Formats: sequence, structure tokens, C-alpha cells
Amino acid sequence: MIYAEHLKKEFKKVIKEPGLKGSIKALFKPKKEIVTAVDDINFHVSKGEILGFIGPNGAGKSTVIKMLTGILTPTSGECRINGQIPQNNRQKYVKEIGVVFGQRTQLWWDLPLTETYNVLKEIYEVSDENFKKRMAFLNEVLELEGFIKSPVRTLSLGQRMRADIAASLLHSPKVLFLDEPTIGLDVVVKDNIRNAIMEINKEEQTTVILTTHDISDIELLCKRIVMIDKGKNVFDGDLHELKSKYGQIRELHFETTTKDISNVLAYKEHFNFIDDDISVNVDGNLVNVRFNSSVVPVSEMLKYTLQKIDINDISVKDADIEEIVRRLYKQGV
Repeated sequence: MIYAEHLKKEFKKVIKEPGLKGSIKALFKPKKEIVTAVDDINFHVSKGEILGFIGPNGAGKSTVIKMLTGILTPTSGECRINGQIPQNNRQKYVKEIGVVFGQRTQLWWDLPLTETYNVLKEIYEVSDENFKKRMAFLNEVLELEGFIKSPVRTLSLGQRMRADIAASLLHSPKVLFLDEPTIGLDVVVKDNIRNAIMEINKEEQTTVILTTHDISDIELLCKRIVMIDKGKNVFDGDLHELKSKYGQIRELHFETTTKDISNVLAYKEHFNFIDDDISVNVDGNLVNVRFNSSVVPVSEMLKYTLQKIDINDISVKDADIEEIVRRLYKQGV
């Protein structure tokens, strides 16, 4: 469905020297520098797949999405979506994709949603029959009924985001690009939007590319992730593979009656952990120990802890994906 092959995007940046002289020189004889935002990105997305596309700020995610949607033209390389090159025949191509860019809305600010959707119906040339069926489906999945007659400017952020997702799906696109769809939303609204995305993907086999900084979005929606950093591929695989390869971090939680455990438990000195392999957080009688189990096995950590202090309750769990991603970036893998 989606093929990105050796995508590269370069921008020209004007270098200005300081002061008035530098400004005049930049105006008449500008010195330019080539900045590479995306450098040889490759990935394929199958029909009906939800792909998590992640990376730190400035990694090149938005630039890649803009090339896939046809907003930007690659400096080199190629991308094809459903057999089409996004930059060619834009009018035809945009009818096959839906796009939601986080805080930027495609809705008319002063129009009620019903009128906005009617305008979009005409733009995308949706028939009356299909429009009626589509709105019934979107009303059910995204729960628009309570505010569909309200002007966009009166909607809350969560309502507007649901309305934007509905607008992007009005013409039944084959591919949906979601850029930070849950940013700034409360927990309940986030869950509603995630459930809607899963329902749409399940019912219609819509292919979804999701960029987000919310790790919960990735864990709940995506089986596979593509991670980029500094414009390059860092990881491409499923979550299980990521956790197996980089997820040696474990968390030991326990409740103790022993006071001042910092003088009793010396994990770092006893096991020769380096700084990033161990952290201990104490909150009253509750303790959380995050450690690298490839350095010290879980059994050894448990044995040492139980020998040193009195424990009321204890548990061990895998570190969440956020910690795995943080370590992966830090290592520059």
C-alpha cells in the first residue's frame, strides 16, 4: 500500500553574518548551506496496517509525512501510495488519503459542523447516498451527535479533534495520516479517539500512519513501529521485537517496613552498576528500582533485596516502551 524508497529531502538555508553588514551581504550575496532533513528513509506499509512512526523532535517525521501526502517533493528517492506518486496528479491523489495534523484544523471556524461536512462532500464529490451512510457511521464511531450542529469555534479540543478525524474520513480514504491526534487531550478523550481509530481500521481496513509522542498511543494501536532520528532509520519492526532486543530494563516495586533503606541497599556498589543501569526512587515505604537485567538478573536482585530488608509486598514488571525508546535514542542505535 505504502512504499518509501530511499527518501531524501534537502533544504537550502541562508547563513547570515552578524550586524548590518551581514544583513546587506545576505540580501545581495547570500551564503547558503544545504541541510538534510531526511536521509535515505525506507519502509513499506501493508494494507490495513496501523504503523507507529516515531522519533524525537527534529528527527524528520513531519518532513516524511509531508512527502507522503504530496505537500513536499523529495530531493531524491520515491514514495508510492496505492500505486500513485503523491506529487503527481494531486487532485486525484488527495481523494484517496485523509490527513489530520494535530492542532491544525481543516474545519471552517464559524460554520456548524453539518455545513462544513456538506462543503467537504461537494469538494470530494461524495454522492448523497454514500454521504448519508458515511455520516451515520462516523456519528456512531466518533460520537459527533452532541455537537454536530455547533460552530467549530465553540468546540472543545477533544470535540474538534473528533470532528477533524471525521472530516478526514468523509470520503472513505484508503490511507489515513494522523500527526499527534491525541496531543493536549485528557485521558477519557484520548481513549475515545484511540477506540475510534481501532474501529475504523477494523471495519474498513484503512491503512493508518500515526506519528505521536504519546507512548500509550503506540502500545495500544500499533503492532509495528518505524523509528527515525536525524533523518535516518533507527528501527523498523514490531513491538515484541523492540522489547526483546532493547527491553532488558526491569522495574522492581516493593513495600518495606525498613527505614532509611539508602543506608541498607547499595545496589550500585554491590553489583557494579553504571549510572544508566540503575535508579532507585523512594516514596515513604514504597520503593521503585529500575535496573538493567542484562547486567544483573532479576533473581539476583530479588535475592539481594530480600536478604537486606523486610518486605511486605513485592513485584517485578517489564519497563514500559517509553523507557526502551529513551535508552535506544541515548545509545544512538
